[in-house]
Amino acid sequence: MSRLPPLAAIRAFEAAGRHENFSRAAEELGMTQAAISYQIRQLEDRVGTPLFVRTKGRVELSDTGRRLLPAVSGGLSTIADAFAALAEDEQDVLAIDAPLAAGATWLSARIGRFQLRHPDLAVKLTLSNDLVEFGLGKVDVTIRVGLGKWEGMRSDFLFRQHFTPICSPEFVEANDIRRPEDLLRVERHTPNDPMWAGWFAKAGIGETPPPRRGIVLDGQLQEANAALAGYGIALLSPLYWRADLESGRLVQPFETLYLPGASQWVVHPASRVGVRKIERFREWVQREFEAERDGPLREIWERPE
Repeated sequence: MSRLPPLAAIRAFEAAGRHENFSRAAEELGMTQAAISYQIRQLEDRVGTPLFVRTKGRVELSDTGRRLLPAVSGGLSTIADAFAALAEDEQDVLAIDAPLAAGATWLSARIGRFQLRHPDLAVKLTLSNDLVEFGLGKVDVTIRVGLGKWEGMRSDFLFRQHFTPICSPEFVEANDIRRPEDLLRVERHTPNDPMWAGWFAKAGIGETPPPRRGIVLDGQLQEANAALAGYGIALLSPLYWRADLESGRLVQPFETLYLPGASQWVVHPASRVGVRKIERFREWVQREFEAERDGPLREIWERPE
């Protein structure tokens, strides 16, 4: 520990490096600009090389500063996570962030079961397709889409991303849809999305769908609503719309699934392994998905290598 520079100097460097502006760093830390400059000079004396290049009216990180900043920011983030975890664990509030489609359908329909199983925990669920920054201390665990490898994170596989054309039964009848080729001539949501080409290829249609005009909606929620209203056919994930498919409000004309490569994962910082509320959620969501594995979507449960 004696090799560490003073924490005040480290915090001043991290803020100034992130903003590349001493005044903004001073505002963030509640210090004067002169104090920021003093702390950084102390740190530069300690490491023996300039961390900033100073020009008239502005500063920017030196090559050494750019190499140092990610490690310093990561270390401070880990410290912040540790203290945030202590405070939040005392509150027994589990903050979950999930993608819009998965969160608004599958997870929202089942999260009450988690609450009943763990009545001592309060649950806060937010929906966003943005990549959540855990260092802000506002989220405990997320469901992410990707390949499962995020630095400093523990990731648990849930299921593979999967899509297939889904529409209303009235749309099938009105457009006499019998073969995959028939979808080349009907109204498709986001018709120029490359995933349509991927699905057609998986269905054995070698030709690339020709470009065409069509409606572009912002995600599966809007596309499913349009399909329920009888307008067009959309590439949707049948796992999310099982209730509508089982009731007959929506239909899946073909069994072919397109799996683009990414998967859904439960993700949280590796530094918080063992935190009770996170572990209970991980266990619960894995059990919930185990109950889904006997259904018709067996290939989505096969974890990609």
